[in-house]
Amino acid sequence: MQDSLWQRLLPSLAVLGSVSALCLGTSFAKHLFPVVGAQGTTALRVGFSALLLLLIWRPWRFGPTKAHLGQIAIFGVVLGLMNLLFYMAIKRLPFGVTVAIEFVGPLSVAVWTSRRVLDLVWLGLAALGLFLLLVLPMFGVQTAALDPVGLCFAIMASACWAGYIVLGKRAGHMHGGMVVSLALLTAAIVVVPFGIAEAGAKLLQPSILLYGLAVAAVSSAIPYTLEMFALKRLSSGAFSTMLATEPAIAAIAGMLVLGELLTATQWSAIGLIMVAAMGSALTAKPSAPPQAAAPKPEGQAVA
Repeated sequence: MQDSLWQRLLPSLAVLGSVSALCLGTSFAKHLFPVVGAQGTTALRVGFSALLLLLIWRPWRFGPTKAHLGQIAIFGVVLGLMNLLFYMAIKRLPFGVTVAIEFVGPLSVAVWTSRRVLDLVWLGLAALGLFLLLVLPMFGVQTAALDPVGLCFAIMASACWAGYIVLGKRAGHMHGGMVVSLALLTAAIVVVPFGIAEAGAKLLQPSILLYGLAVAAVSSAIPYTLEMFALKRLSSGAFSTMLATEPAIAAIAGMLVLGELLTATQWSAIGLIMVAAMGSALTAKPSAPPQAAAPKPEGQAVA
């Protein structure tokens, strides 16, 4: 009986472990910003993640065709821009707030592809959360006004995440390991020049390289491994519901690691967006078993 209960709990714990590792890795990555900037940090994180997953999957074994490579290249460009914009956003905004805003991207895709009346409820909750985060500060309702440039980056990252999901589903017929490794390689090609322009030779300092490798392992390799385990044992809805805990875990990680304190209004907004994401996942129509996809901005896989 205990073994059966443990087997049922283990996939959910794996998702929570994945999200926690991702959020901790991203929080620690923010400590690199004063040294190499958000662009340099993105270059280290994506570059090392690409190397790690190329070594793990060895995508050349799967014989990708020219058509596959073209599709993966577009997917990788969006993935790279998504990572870059996300790190540019968390440079100026609290981590939890940025993740909450970004979640509106996949939620919008879910509503658009479903077009059910019930999904408008979830979109409405997310819109209310965004209203609390973005609009109320303009009227002086809360003291913690958000940086407008950071908000622009977060919104653009959210749009990229939406595009990432659409492109990821189109690549679902290909081997997941091949897609994720080659897409991250393309993403690295996109973001590394930004990192070099921002940080230059600082990126080659041994201590910075080791820190970047650790961040890539914690925020990519560990989460992706745990998610691969969970995806085989959870439905798409259950997996997405567990994934929706990410804004709260990101806010807690930001508070503990970075000292980012949120107001009650911001916590309420994060809660509303989480409820919207969970509700959308729980009420979604059954679909085919989820395919392994490339890591999202901080390393998450998307069902």
